[in-house]
Amino acid sequence: MPTHATDEVLVRVRAVAVNPVDWVIQGTSRITYRWLRTPAVLGSDVAGEVVAVGAAVKRLRVGQHVFGLATGTDRGRDALREGAFQQYTTLLERLAAPTPDTLADEEAAVFPLALSTAACALFQPGQLGLRMPGDPAPPGPAGVVVVWGGSTSVGMNAVQLACAAGYDVVTTASAKNAHTVLGLGASAVVDHRSPSAVDELVAAIAGRPVVGAVALGAGSTDASIDVLSRTGGTRLAMASTPVSLDTLAGRRRLFPAMIPVFTRIGLGTLRSTLRARRRGIRAAFVWGSSLRDDDMGARLWGEVVPRALAEGALRAAPAPVVVGEGLGAIQGALDRQRAGVSAQKLVVRL
Repeated sequence: MPTHATDEVLVRVRAVAVNPVDWVIQGTSRITYRWLRTPAVLGSDVAGEVVAVGAAVKRLRVGQHVFGLATGTDRGRDALREGAFQQYTTLLERLAAPTPDTLADEEAAVFPLALSTAACALFQPGQLGLRMPGDPAPPGPAGVVVVWGGSTSVGMNAVQLACAAGYDVVTTASAKNAHTVLGLGASAVVDHRSPSAVDELVAAIAGRPVVGAVALGAGSTDASIDVLSRTGGTRLAMASTPVSLDTLAGRRRLFPAMIPVFTRIGLGTLRSTLRARRRGIRAAFVWGSSLRDDDMGARLWGEVVPRALAEGALRAAPAPVVVGEGLGAIQGALDRQRAGVSAQKLVVRL
């Protein structure tokens, strides 16, 4: 049974969702998360019931259903006490919110990491630095946010948060998922596989001011740079590596197969960063749990998320797909996620 700190709540976990980072850590942490010591409890997405609160906790109470971001695998955190994939875990109050009666735990579990990553990309000063939902809007047009990868978990939350903040959103998705993304508030959706996708996005922007772009998925960074350079945008938030680690994560031995993969990631990232700089674009990588240590995290989870849920400006997306029950089902969920999931979030009930 984990022991909660004064600013934490102890949660009986009822549902968890899986993310690509979970199988990346499981398969490559000897290289990518070298600070992590095993045994470790993985997982970021938690929904459940509060069974105890720390002395400094103000918003949450025992018996309340909550959902929040578990950050146990981050550097300097406690992976045994703060990981999601266990029956009881601890959550920082500033990274958790009450689950409204309109949401089941399985639906609430789709939010934490994707929502936090989207918020970091949009609102942190080192990223796009946009105003948050609820901030007063300046006079004149709000501007356009480009989200390359609108049907990803982070993309769906970025679309909703940007729209809630008063921005217009143009994005990409497959033809199969376009209607879903439009339903979240995007004004235009372009098929990312189209050879004219950049041209179509530029046409949809139609000369309006572009306040920044969020790049999600392989190939998204260079495409977003092209859009920004043609529309006058100067800020890019990158949330994906140029090469997937899925082929490495399934190997028992990382060496020597890791050498060409990490070489391609390093060279690709350097090339894209230099390309952005030459075009006057500021590009930075997004770390979804970095809001734990800034004022934005407390405001997002304490104010923006509860209000947006109550007003209907934020809904659970992607749709949860329950793939099993109990801790024994989590490995299968990770394997299925690594094999490829589109516009869905895999959830396990506990």
